[in-house]
Amino acid sequence: GRALLVLLLSATVSLLGGLIFGYELGIISGALLQLQTDFQLSCFQQEVVVSAVLIGALLASLAGGILIDRHGRRRAILVSNVVLLVGSLLLTLARSFTVLVTGRMTVGFAISVSSMACCIYVSEMVAAHQRGLLVSLYEAGITVGILLSYALNYLFADLDEGWRYMFGLAIAPAAMQFLSILFLPVNPVKLGSWDSDCQKGLIPLQDTGHRAAAKREPYQEKHYSFLDLFRTRDNMRRRTLVGLGLVLFQQFTGQPNVLGYASKIFHSVGFQSNSSAILASVGLGAIKVVATLVAMALADKAGRRVLLMAGCVVMAISVTTIGLTSRMAPLAMARDCKAATGPNASHSLTQHPLTPVLPQSAVSPVPPASGAVKSQAGPGFAATTSLTKVFASTQSKEVVPISSLTQKRDSVGQSKKGTLESTGPPLSAAPWAQHTDLNWITLLSMMAFVSAFSIGFGPMTWLVLSEIYPAGIRGRAFAFCNSFNWAANLLISLSFLDLIDAIGFSWMFLLYGLMGVMAVIFIYLFVPETKGQSLEEIDQQFSRTR
Repeated sequence: GRALLVLLLSATVSLLGGLIFGYELGIISGALLQLQTDFQLSCFQQEVVVSAVLIGALLASLAGGILIDRHGRRRAILVSNVVLLVGSLLLTLARSFTVLVTGRMTVGFAISVSSMACCIYVSEMVAAHQRGLLVSLYEAGITVGILLSYALNYLFADLDEGWRYMFGLAIAPAAMQFLSILFLPVNPVKLGSWDSDCQKGLIPLQDTGHRAAAKREPYQEKHYSFLDLFRTRDNMRRRTLVGLGLVLFQQFTGQPNVLGYASKIFHSVGFQSNSSAILASVGLGAIKVVATLVAMALADKAGRRVLLMAGCVVMAISVTTIGLTSRMAPLAMARDCKAATGPNASHSLTQHPLTPVLPQSAVSPVPPASGAVKSQAGPGFAATTSLTKVFASTQSKEVVPISSLTQKRDSVGQSKKGTLESTGPPLSAAPWAQHTDLNWITLLSMMAFVSAFSIGFGPMTWLVLSEIYPAGIRGRAFAFCNSFNWAANLLISLSFLDLIDAIGFSWMFLLYGLMGVMAVIFIYLFVPETKGQSLEEIDQQFSRTR
């Protein structure tokens, strides 16, 4: 009975941690539509509000590792829940731009600490044959959280100051996670050797084989300094190489940006109306959820290496296909709001928020760029495992068929016509509208990419990171790799449009395909299989092998 209770509570903690992360990723896309009018935000201020989470997350990835190692995983999660509560209250009660940014940074700090601590805590709490399933549950929580945030964006879109409810509702899952973890035991690794933990019954899910092995060869926790990550002691340098390689390839295969053009591809294959855009975005979300569930089921059977390599192969093929089809049927691109509309663009939306036909509104400065207050399709939906998926969408705006702020006007027809003409040729004359077959191939390739990422790099990166480091430095090592994840994500997101200007859209995606091939080679050469092994066996395997 106790084993089942711990299993269920561990699953709850993992799922809720992911849910909060995904919810905070997705909710800003709907909230920003209202914030820009309520606070009269310029384009730059909107980008600051979106990316403030990133700054908080970066700070957390630098400082959070020490908190996790020194004070334990359980306490780190409890602290992150309290910090999230403070951040959510700041956002809910915000009356100024400064308070808004402070609240977003606080929330970013909280979800970053929580993401690291949850994966490590759950990986240490459960048996080897269940670890893949339960740590992957975190990634499933992220995808569900994003879908939930879009549903709530839709519900509160017409409500006056609805953004306060959007931000405030994050308190509910945080409180549930706080209560769930209170009933779980203190992190077992902090109590001494593996052998004594088994005797005290603090790891009820370890099977008898593991327990016998632990008694034969008691596992003594070692103490490490941060610099040991770069030394040959216990093969730590190789572990750091594996961790950094995984998080960097996770970003350099194009994940932050591939979905940035989702709404454009949907429009090119005929999803013209707003309801279609909503369905398309929900459809992509559903694909992500299903693929993550598949990864959860296979993580402990097929193994981490197999899923990572298979996912990378499919991702490489998918982005290469998108690159080739876009050479034959080029997509119309638009720069961000300032570049597209001239020097006064940063104030255009606040000066004329409800002008029916407005060139400035054709390129929306907000993440849900498929074009409606209620519709959350498009690049905002690209958020998966890191916050700048949302930030990326402020950098790569979409040409939208309907101005995001004019939907409630009667002149929808005028708006549709005006916005399309303001950014180039009408839809029927656009070069990519004449290549329906190629556009469908592009759409299917994008769906395959989403599925492959959600089966491979999405959940498996964090699962492997939570397994390969010794207990004494696991928190700091995880945080170190995580900081590179945020930094690489920001770099990819910010340089994307400049690279497209320099080498072209199709070459950019072909480059992502090449990175996918390199990622497969890297995983084959350096990433070991860890399925079915206890954390101690993985540590000993790394210490022995060079």
